[in-house]
Amino acid sequence: MKQIICTYAGVLGGLLASALGGWDSALAALLGFMAVDYVTGLLVAGIFHRSDKTSSGTLSSKAGFRGLVKKGVMLMMVLVGARLDVFLGLTFFRDSVIIAFLTNELISILENAALMGIPIPQALQKALDLLRHEETGER
Repeated sequence: MKQIICTYAGVLGGLLASALGGWDSALAALLGFMAVDYVTGLLVAGIFHRSDKTSSGTLSSKAGFRGLVKKGVMLMMVLVGARLDVFLGLTFFRDSVIIAFLTNELISILENAALMGIPIPQALQKALDLLRHEETGER
């Protein structure tokens, strides 16, 4: 039974990695950043009660599910980029999508760390503040 489960998991994992343009350091980094972002988001809400996703700042299964759906759509965008690259004979679109989402995940990880009270270097804090204001349209 164990061998059958491992075989199916390997086949599904291989098909998924292939569909996303192959397993490389960029895809591994993106999946790693996504996992760290999700876990730090859970910690912010579950332990520190400072999440901006709920009015109480605590855990919400709806907010957690929404986060997972967003990450799933990010991976679909990587798939679209990979298929565009195959169609056009390039390596540009997939890499561009991954770099954009890596940046987005890194910003979210830094925001989560700041919400936990972890000191963020002043230059990074200014960049986060600038991005937050740009996102919300504030000055």
